[in-house]
Amino acid sequence: MLDNPLVEMLIRSIIDNPNEKPKKGDEDKDNFKIVQYLNDGVTTDEEIAEKTGIKLNTVRKILYKLYDAGLASYKRSKDPETQWFTYDWKFEPEEVNKKVEESLKDIIKELKEITDNEENNLFFKCPDYHTRFDFADACEMGFTCPECGEELIEDDNSEMIAQLKEDTEKYEEILKDFEKSQ
Repeated sequence: MLDNPLVEMLIRSIIDNPNEKPKKGDEDKDNFKIVQYLNDGVTTDEEIAEKTGIKLNTVRKILYKLYDAGLASYKRSKDPETQWFTYDWKFEPEEVNKKVEESLKDIIKELKEITDNEENNLFFKCPDYHTRFDFADACEMGFTCPECGEELIEDDNSEMIAQLKEDTEKYEEILKDFEKSQ
C-alpha cells in the first residue's frame, strides 16, 4: 500500500513541511520511515525512534500529524511500575485510501467546474498577456486592459477546454485504477 505513489504523496503532504529546513543531524533522515515502521506493526513512539534513528520528538510530531489527519490512532496505557504513560500507535490504512479517493474526486470536481465555466462563458484577454476577464468584467473595464490600456481581444479557449477535458479523463482513470487496487 505505501508503495502506491498516490498514497506516498498524500502522506508526505501531511508529514513533510516544505517551509521547515531539516534540523542539524536530521538532514539525511526520512520522515516517511516512521510511517513505514508504523504500518509494519511497530507500535510505540520509542520503538519507532530506536529503529529509524530519528529523534523521539520528531517521531512524536509526525505521529501527531498523522493522528490529526485521521491516518493514525493511539491507545494510552499507564505503566504500573513507573506510572508513565505509554502510547501504542496504529496506522489506519483504510483512512488513507478514503483520503486519496476524496482528494482525487475533489480534483475531478474542480476540473469539471473549470471546464464548465470555460465552455459557458466568453473571455477576453490583453494582447500583451497582462490580464484575462470574463465578459461581465471586460464590459466593466470597457474592453480595455487596466495595466496597459490596450483593447481586449476575445480569448479562444478551445485548446484550454480540450486540455481540461483530457486532464479530467486522466484523473478519472487514475481514480478508477486506485479503486480497483483496493
